[in-house]
Amino acid sequence: MTLNPHLPLVYHPNYSFSFDPKHRFAMSKFANLYAHVKKLGLIGNNLTQPVLGSPEPLELVHCDNYIHDLWNNRLDDKAMRRIGLPWSAQLMARTFTAPQGTLQTARLALKHGIACHLAGGTHHAHFDFGSGYCMVNDLAFTTQTLINSGEVTNVLIFDLDVHQGDGTAAMLAHQPYAYTCSIHCEKNFPFRKSASDLDIGLANHMQDAEYLAIVDDTLSYLLKELNPSLVLYDAGVDIWQEDGLGKLDISWQGIEKRDHLVLKRCLANNTPVATVIGGGYDRDHQRLAKRHGIVIKQAASF
Repeated sequence: MTLNPHLPLVYHPNYSFSFDPKHRFAMSKFANLYAHVKKLGLIGNNLTQPVLGSPEPLELVHCDNYIHDLWNNRLDDKAMRRIGLPWSAQLMARTFTAPQGTLQTARLALKHGIACHLAGGTHHAHFDFGSGYCMVNDLAFTTQTLINSGEVTNVLIFDLDVHQGDGTAAMLAHQPYAYTCSIHCEKNFPFRKSASDLDIGLANHMQDAEYLAIVDDTLSYLLKELNPSLVLYDAGVDIWQEDGLGKLDISWQGIEKRDHLVLKRCLANNTPVATVIGGGYDRDHQRLAKRHGIVIKQAASF
């Protein structure tokens, strides 16, 4: 496979920091992903670093009190338990920078046709609370920002993380120019789902062929019906058969085929596509980084 070394990539060094290596959420995965992508020969002048984040821009889509309480460590224990991550200044720096990274990725995709963020996909964050390792919602923020600025007419959020994109669905429910689609394992977190514009709940242990057919049919239909200005693609790799939180039975090759298929369909439709990495859980942090690297490698193959 010949890879394009000019594929636009977005990353900030603050995405990973010193963190409990035994925690279910592998904070090292962003730095490990960067190292993996660099080893593939894909990092050079094509890498963009987003601006350092702060709470104010996120007021566009989040409750002011929530994000300022989060930033200043004023949330109560119950709210922090729901998020599932221990508060730190470093965590706040990466949490509020990453949405700027997704926004930058989307703008690069609008310019170049395709771009990849080495983070993003925090789809469980809601208007006034965080959940499932997600504190602020980069997908909702990016979508609303681009719609407000007139840079896009409409956006399709195509969420293939194994968990339903409940926060994104709820936050954009009343935005007529955003279309949320979530294809996820039905009997998995979150157990109280929000209504996306289109939800497809999959049975436990679904395998490659059936899964890929659903993804292809759904995306082909949506591209034709919506003709979106942009696709935000949440390429969660927790669909993998050995993922710690997955419950589907998708092979490594199945993930490769899925990502290639999604990108191919978007590009064939002349629809710009921006990718975020979404979820992935693995005690083997190097293997996890390579799994998250699949979508970037596939993007570089075009």
